[in-house]
Amino acid sequence: MTAPTQDPTRTTSAPQPPDDGARGAWRLVMQREIVTKAMNKAFVVGLLVSLGVIAALAAFFTWQGNRVDTSTVAVSGGDTAAVAAVTSAADLARAEGGNDEIEVLEVADDASAQAAVEDGDADAWLQTGTDGGWMLSAQGEPDGTLTRFVGTAVEQQTVAANAEAAGTSVAELSAGAELSTQALDADAMGEQAMFFATFALSFLFFAGALTSGNMIASSVVEEKQSRLVEIIATAVPLRQLLAGKILGSSVIAIGQNLLFAGVGLIAVAASPISIALPALSTSLIWFVVFFAIGFLALAALYAVAGALASRAEDLQYTSTPMTFLVMGVYFLTFTASGTFLTVLSYVPIANVVAMPARVLSGDATWWEPVVSLLILAGFAAVALLVSERAFRGSLLQTGGRISWRQALRSPS
Repeated sequence: MTAPTQDPTRTTSAPQPPDDGARGAWRLVMQREIVTKAMNKAFVVGLLVSLGVIAALAAFFTWQGNRVDTSTVAVSGGDTAAVAAVTSAADLARAEGGNDEIEVLEVADDASAQAAVEDGDADAWLQTGTDGGWMLSAQGEPDGTLTRFVGTAVEQQTVAANAEAAGTSVAELSAGAELSTQALDADAMGEQAMFFATFALSFLFFAGALTSGNMIASSVVEEKQSRLVEIIATAVPLRQLLAGKILGSSVIAIGQNLLFAGVGLIAVAASPISIALPALSTSLIWFVVFFAIGFLALAALYAVAGALASRAEDLQYTSTPMTFLVMGVYFLTFTASGTFLTVLSYVPIANVVAMPARVLSGDATWWEPVVSLLILAGFAAVALLVSERAFRGSLLQTGGRISWRQALRSPS
């Protein structure tokens, strides 16, 4: 008698324990996920390397921000007008309060000034031209900042001389031309600092979501490929197994981001933009809240990606949609601005970065983060429900990679 042919894609049924007997099983799974990740050498080494890189970059940018850039300008001692112009330029640089300083190098004559530039003893050489103008010479193109200060000093000195010749004064000529500046938000950051802050938020999302997401997917497929999940399913309901894995991975991801953010805040406190620390701290708090809710949805989707695969080689295919989603959010959010950024701040998953970025820039009113968070929570709830159904429908199926449609239609 011929035995019936078995479908290569088969479902292994596992007896499910009563809910009362496994009510706290998700806690055990969560603890197991956290301990397993914390004891994983590759994860610990990667985390330490990442923290080291962030600390090194922060130290470099802090050093760059505090570094004093000194430019030396050679002038002939007999050219009193040039000496006075460079001295005035040095005063302008100090008054601006930046990291630029200008030093005067008086030499015997023009030939000595040119030699000083050629030998590297001076960065530039200022001389009065034969046609009444001025000439700033350097080995290559003179530095832009140095040119700006020297040009302003030369202009002021020339205007003063012309005013005196005309029988008036600079004050009379420039009366009513003063321009004052006002910062409406004293804590607001400049455009460049805002770009780097948004990039940092995008990177935190990218690193946390991709690393922890791939870890939960790999954990699921390894247990499925080794058939260990069939043993686990006899003691833990699949719904609680999924909940424990999601919560455990979320704790790891959030803890990782808190470490990265802590190093970043320490760096900001020691940098020239430390005045923006209160605004940045508020934005980071919103980011952690948004990330905690958004990652619940991503973790569930990554867990399903692992359940859809029958072996580790299939994981690259099943996790591709989530990878594209994470990378898309990463690239879109730190380059977005204006209306596009406002729209992204209400789009689930993208708003994990976009809304805290708007909070940081001061563009969002108090109610907007709350509304965006509610939208994200609704999306996460739907994603968890759908993923839970697909997870139960695919985890115990072996024999090959299956699709989302097959997983959702499969009896669990």
